[in-house]
Amino acid sequence: MNSSQLKCLFVFAIFAIIGFGPVSPGCLIGMYVVIRRPDWFLTLVDNLYGNPVPKRLITSNKVRIKAFLCLLTLFIIDMAPVPVTPVVAVVIILNRPQWFLHVVKGVYSVRV
Repeated sequence: MNSSQLKCLFVFAIFAIIGFGPVSPGCLIGMYVVIRRPDWFLTLVDNLYGNPVPKRLITSNKVRIKAFLCLLTLFIIDMAPVPVTPVVAVVIILNRPQWFLHVVKGVYSVRV
């Protein structure tokens, strides 16, 4: 487990605690990332996976729309008494699945 994983786990543990309300901070940050595509998130994923993510090469609005709709669905589900997004985030942080890396590359318009 690298330091980026530990930091992300700590942040999402806090999100799980404060997420017992009508607002899901993890989903809001995720929607911000999908819309604005900040460089810090690409660097975070690079550190999380331990391999460099190439710079932006192509445009993929379809992946961005799907990712935003998934996050919006999670945001709506998180309004229930049990926060779901932090649990999903912890699984992604610990397992580092390839599909998540492909989604990030698609959102950031990086050639897969």
